[in-house]
Amino acid sequence: MKTSRLAREAASIGKTSELVTRRQTRSFATTLNAFSANGAAAFAAKQEDTDDDSSSLSSLSSAGACDIEDVAGTSSARKRKRGIATPATTVTTVETTTKISPRKSVIKAEDGSPAKIKKGRKQPAKKVVNESGEVAIHPPANWEIIYEAVQEMRKKVLAPVDTMGCESLAEDTRSPRDKRFQTLIALMLSSQTKDTTNAVAMARLQNELPPPGFTLEGILAVDPVRLNELIYAVGFHNNKTRYIKATAQILVDKFNSEIPDTIEGLISLPGVGPKMAYLCMSAAWGRDEGIGVDVHVHRITNLWGWHKTRQPEETRAALEAWLPREKWHEINHLLVGFGQTICLPVGRKCGECTLSTRRLCPGAVAPKTTVVKKKKRKIEEVVEGSGEGVKAEAEDVLVKNEEV
Repeated sequence: MKTSRLAREAASIGKTSELVTRRQTRSFATTLNAFSANGAAAFAAKQEDTDDDSSSLSSLSSAGACDIEDVAGTSSARKRKRGIATPATTVTTVETTTKISPRKSVIKAEDGSPAKIKKGRKQPAKKVVNESGEVAIHPPANWEIIYEAVQEMRKKVLAPVDTMGCESLAEDTRSPRDKRFQTLIALMLSSQTKDTTNAVAMARLQNELPPPGFTLEGILAVDPVRLNELIYAVGFHNNKTRYIKATAQILVDKFNSEIPDTIEGLISLPGVGPKMAYLCMSAAWGRDEGIGVDVHVHRITNLWGWHKTRQPEETRAALEAWLPREKWHEINHLLVGFGQTICLPVGRKCGECTLSTRRLCPGAVAPKTTVVKKKKRKIEEVVEGSGEGVKAEAEDVLVKNEEV
């Protein structure tokens, strides 16, 4: 039976299209099987008959929300792992460590355990009116205990004021008059200046002033510009240069080239206030006519609750009302050193102060501790078929500040 050329070409085209369709169908079926095994819920219910080409295509049509390019990409990635990974296993452990700020030290009790810092109760001086109507000042109830405790602490630590205070800066080889003059100048330079810096400026005056050296006559002779250079390190050196030159001339004109021996005379000098006057009377003339109250004495005595004052002069009057006179000279040196070493203006070392553990200081501050919580998560992923696992650790750190 002869067939036309057109019929033979049509039959050949039909066989070719059938072969192409079958190859495409097998590729699609393989891809969909892998996609279904990777967790696509839309394909899980339609994989019962994987041999049927039409079933595979119907499964593809039911997943209208998926892109076939996404399916093919997922399949190729999973084939390289040659298995399906099981859900990861997570094990969490928590470690807690406590760190204490290095600026704060911990006091230990007598048994060696850390002692807790607690504030004491304020016990200020009290005014009492007697039967005759006279007003008497009763000192703070625990002032002697506090005073003795501070004396014991000061014996253990050397403060700058112990070696570089104004009382100890005058040259020993000078005459008494020149030593008194140097003490007055040291007090004038000490305002708003640390003891260490003041000692350096005094040493320059003693070593670099031309003859006759660091005396009243030497200060009168030196050029103001040169004097300003020598005391450049101290605070407000420009003003102090003018005050020193003016003071030297006033001493010659009004006080017979000697420093005044009264509080009124000392205060009349430019740049000299009540604190300097009382300290100078004590250090230069050996007479305790009042308490020299500087920022340390004013701050610490208010911190202890002995009184509530706003200015150093108010603090001086409050202390002189009840403090025994024999302690008027030493209290400044005692509390200045205490304020330089332990009870600092910023960052008080309450952890080293025995007043804190004995609950004698109302202003005691407990040190802050930093609680660091570290949370470690161990993640283990096991690949099915190979029996090998991949382990990883992640660490979460939580830092929390707490007060003890």
